[in-house]
Amino acid sequence: MANKVIVVGGGAAGMMAAISARYHGADVLILERNDRVGKKLLATGNGRCNYTNRYLSINNYHGENPKFAYSALSQFNVDMTIEFFERLGITPAVEENGKVFPLSFQASSVLDVLRYEIEDKGIEVITGAYVVDIKKERKFIITLKDNRRFKADKVILATGGMALPASGSDGNGYSLCKKLNHTITDVFPGLVKLKLDSNILKSVDGVKFLGIAGIYVDNRLILEDKGDILFTSYGISGPPILQLSRTALQYMNEGKEVTLKVSIIHSKTEDELFDYLCKRFEYMPRKTVEIALIGLINKRLIIPILKELNIDKNKRTSNLSKEEIRGISRILTSWSFKVIGSKSFSDSQVTAGGVNTNEINSQTMESKIVKGLYIVGELLDIDGDCGGFNLQWAWSSGYVAGLNAAIN
Repeated sequence: MANKVIVVGGGAAGMMAAISARYHGADVLILERNDRVGKKLLATGNGRCNYTNRYLSINNYHGENPKFAYSALSQFNVDMTIEFFERLGITPAVEENGKVFPLSFQASSVLDVLRYEIEDKGIEVITGAYVVDIKKERKFIITLKDNRRFKADKVILATGGMALPASGSDGNGYSLCKKLNHTITDVFPGLVKLKLDSNILKSVDGVKFLGIAGIYVDNRLILEDKGDILFTSYGISGPPILQLSRTALQYMNEGKEVTLKVSIIHSKTEDELFDYLCKRFEYMPRKTVEIALIGLINKRLIIPILKELNIDKNKRTSNLSKEEIRGISRILTSWSFKVIGSKSFSDSQVTAGGVNTNEINSQTMESKIVKGLYIVGELLDIDGDCGGFNLQWAWSSGYVAGLNAAIN
């Protein structure tokens, strides 16, 4: 007799878990709190759905034990993911950085083919279903907010974390897991914009540059990344900042002071830039330092940098001291800011932290505490870098859980 599998949550991991369980013979029901499945999927990749990455490695994943993800990522890997979606109708478009998008460059394409597959394979979906309790007796008994109850042989929890709460991710899954005696590691926003302690932010709000950003703790470089960086009224944003945010917040949660250093001119070392500036200013001795820096950096950065160094903007370059030129070269190659926090879960792309992976079988995604319970995706203490890695974790963990829930 087929296992009755209930999937709680119809996001990326939940839909894949349901499809996988159905492929392997289970009778499947999805309980989705929203009015339809896959709502958050529409927001991924700026609406284009970067659904995996050709250059995936275990180093793209984080958590207290990131190697936990290895088994699922191997069992349902990138090639299998691309093949799965091609079979459903998604032609892949692979970019130089390994990011894979549907050739239509529409997230709705990915959602549409998944929804069609769910319907075509006879998977039942109940929307507006907010789960408030799960009990394990001989079978699982799932209770909704409106007091409706459902029974299942196996349950797959795929409720997501707390990122983008407008999509339905309110952290309810953590409460359900706690009731089932699972422990939750500290959760905080991942892939999120950072807040800085600086009085120059309003004047540089909107300034964008190609640079390098690095996270420092105790004057030691922890992690750095390169790309488009954007100053904002509250701090700093851009792809490199999102990649660094998890590391910054993790150290802050440990009580450490975190410094962000940005390199506006990264093609030269501080010493090389110092020599270059000395020569540049020699060529234009009658110009003010403000005018002399035009063409080297974004014009809106000039006054804030000079103010930080207490250099009069009207000072002629011929009157600049070596110490003042050294200060300019230092800031342009390594401008330091104190990190004081981040934007909220509403602005984050993923949740860092989650269900302790020591309590989950990495080969099957089954709980070691409650037999027949499977936990997948963002709900677990696994999160990936920006670039399709989080969706790949959703597909892989969901597929493995669905398979094992169906056959065991």
